[in-house]
Amino acid sequence: MNKYLAIYGKPRYLGLVEYDGDIKKGAALIVESVRGEELAVAVGEINAEQEAAYRLLRNASEHGDGMAKNSEPVVTDLTFMAFAAKEDTETAEGYREEENRILKEAKELLKPHNLEMKLIDVEFLRAKRKLFFYFSSEQRVDFRAYVRDLAREFKTRIELRQVGVRDEAKIIRGVGPCGQPCCCSYWLNQFAPICIKMVKEQNLALNPAKISGICGRLMCCMCYEHEAYHEAWEGFPNPGSKIKTPNGNVIIAGIDLPSKSLRCFIAGKGEVKVPRDKFEEFKETVSSGGEWVVPEEEIAEPVLKIQDFFPKCMQCGSHHEKATAEPKREENAAKRRPDGGEANPEQKPRGNKKKKKRRVKHEPQTIRDEHEDPREDVVQKVKHAAEARPPKEDKAAQDGGERPKRHFQRRRRPGAKKGSDNAAPAKSEV
Repeated sequence: MNKYLAIYGKPRYLGLVEYDGDIKKGAALIVESVRGEELAVAVGEINAEQEAAYRLLRNASEHGDGMAKNSEPVVTDLTFMAFAAKEDTETAEGYREEENRILKEAKELLKPHNLEMKLIDVEFLRAKRKLFFYFSSEQRVDFRAYVRDLAREFKTRIELRQVGVRDEAKIIRGVGPCGQPCCCSYWLNQFAPICIKMVKEQNLALNPAKISGICGRLMCCMCYEHEAYHEAWEGFPNPGSKIKTPNGNVIIAGIDLPSKSLRCFIAGKGEVKVPRDKFEEFKETVSSGGEWVVPEEEIAEPVLKIQDFFPKCMQCGSHHEKATAEPKREENAAKRRPDGGEANPEQKPRGNKKKKKRRVKHEPQTIRDEHEDPREDVVQKVKHAAEARPPKEDKAAQDGGERPKRHFQRRRRPGAKKGSDNAAPAKSEV
């Protein structure tokens, strides 16, 4: 009896099917699961060792808080009934349109109940014997009254199944930050536990937007290379650790895994790169007060210099640009002329005219005596200017009378009328 791995349901459950004959990969099957009769797709034949490995796998279902509430086996046993005909597959495809309509109606029925739940998808079993609703929620939901309304509306058996946010992404499907379809939507059959320690060991930026998937959790690919990085970290000290020396502490600034080396900061000398196999020698040297000398074979000179990437005109600065700017300007001016001839010497050239600075004429400086105070010249100039100015005559004296007094218009209070008793009393002039 041969055993085959099959996928069934929208959440892409795994099942094992026993069959005496040969089942091709991708063949449509009619099987019976714990949910009832439904369609499945054959993945391939598996041996006894692979079956034992699948039997040991447990799928931890999580809810809103991200903690595993219970665990389910990854694979379940399926009973083979028959090969699906073309009519069965076409009928199943016709169910998809009806499921979309039911999902919209179910969301409208959910509004009066005020339940904190999010409907994800709807699935019909074969022959519409049962209708599954998948939803996500941050907490447990009492949906008994809501189930009765759904059964009354759609006239069939209703089952609501709560799933986590990772299962939600698996059902909805989508494209990850890498540009490929999400692993959970087409090949990943188990959600491995992922922690932030895996991200730190891989020296990735702790940016939630870069290390989180469309589900909002840490990306599943964080655990793919975790074992390789765990082995690479063996033999390295922790970053930030210190080595006591007579000249001060040497700090392990960082670790470069690709080159298998450490970056050690020495006070007064800066950062030194030390290979992992020579770290113990480095530690003994600096602990005893000696000076670590980097071997010459480890000092790698750059193969290419910056002069190799840029032309000489960019290296010499603006001198070359100024030299080539004038002929180009003359060439462009000749193209703009209608006759295309030479420029008229009498005609002033157009272009960016620079404003000439006004020259200030300075009076010739006279030789002064060293003991002469320069401030005396200023005092004398002011005195001469005051004497030359005509004296101001008093206008009142010219008119031959007293200077008239100015009358200022008084501001009245708002609401007070002229000549009323409420008006402010006038001030008497003395």
